[in-house]
Amino acid sequence: MEKKRVAIIGTVGLPAKYGGFETLADHLVTHLSNKYDFTVYCSKKKYSKKEQIPTYKGAKLEYINLDANGIQSIPYDTISILKALRKNDVLLILGVAGAWILPFIKFFTNKKIIISIDGIEWKRDKWPLMAKLYLWWAEKIAVRYSHIDISDNESIQDYTALRYHTLSRVIEYGADHTMQVSPTVEDFIKYPFMKDDYAVKVCRIEPENNVHVVLEAFKQLPKSNLVLVGNWNNSEYGRNLKNNYSTISNIHIYDPIYNQREIDLIRGNAALYIHGHSAGGTNPSLVEAMYLELPILAFNVSYNRTTTENKANYFSNEQELVNQLKLVSETEMGRLRKEMKSIALRRYTWEKISNQYDLLIKEAIAIDKKNSVYSEIQRLSPDFLDEYKLSHLQHHNLFYEKR
Repeated sequence: MEKKRVAIIGTVGLPAKYGGFETLADHLVTHLSNKYDFTVYCSKKKYSKKEQIPTYKGAKLEYINLDANGIQSIPYDTISILKALRKNDVLLILGVAGAWILPFIKFFTNKKIIISIDGIEWKRDKWPLMAKLYLWWAEKIAVRYSHIDISDNESIQDYTALRYHTLSRVIEYGADHTMQVSPTVEDFIKYPFMKDDYAVKVCRIEPENNVHVVLEAFKQLPKSNLVLVGNWNNSEYGRNLKNNYSTISNIHIYDPIYNQREIDLIRGNAALYIHGHSAGGTNPSLVEAMYLELPILAFNVSYNRTTTENKANYFSNEQELVNQLKLVSETEMGRLRKEMKSIALRRYTWEKISNQYDLLIKEAIAIDKKNSVYSEIQRLSPDFLDEYKLSHLQHHNLFYEKR
């Protein structure tokens, strides 16, 4: 039997070295290439000529001469979608940047569309007003004109149910690609902070990740070491923070580390993971830290509480973070380690995540109509329901329509 052809759209590309969507694509082709014929669309801007290979782990790679992120993500995703139409049965679209074209795809082709809305992207502080407005509109189009939409967190699923009345599917990220690395003599020379206990944070240097809050808290605690890895030179916000805090003796600032061993070395040998992410859904860095059995101190928002099942410790501002760091005991740290690892083993493995995507692809191929949060009985006319004294079933619809 001929394999169904699936396009993966919206990533920087493969091999993965840039972020969560790329890692997801990597593991999907690893686990599912025996079942599907994958094509992954990649940014030519991010791979040198030597790195541009035709296939990877059984998936075909096609290159687009645009950046996959920022404002260029709109034409990048659009061109990828148009190219994918020629020879794929299912379009797995990661992110909503190219969603404007989906009504045309839905009406004029029989291609099946699965889209991951990637958290609530339009709420992120990094976007200017016009970009936020576009992403807000694109999210609506993406959910309405896809056959299946994916939320990476139950809190996002609640949001889409309330706003769009659709039943989004929750699929998170895997973390078992991370490794527990024992430091060598050379590692201690390269990273001298590893000789003492330290907290670690790995993130994009953006206001929504509360980097300024974390740095200021550790500035007040000179005996507590912090290692913070991120793209400091990507914005004025990052450059200013780097200039202001890089001279503080207990704060160690590093630029992005794309070597898996080194990033796992730094994270896996930390005493504590600080997670400041305050927008979006399930964050890959958080689930990876959980899998590495790190105690988690996370920013107090619903997404992080959902990911950690309310079993981590949380902070909402600089002073709360300072207090948590002062008061947390070894006993509490041990409890957090066990709880976080247990959750990660149960929920955040790539085999489990890939199996969920496998089921979604099969469902998308089989269905014509998107699932709603409403039952079929709620679609009956008010007169019919009133005749059989069931008019109360309309109240649920009215509640949503007024929101």
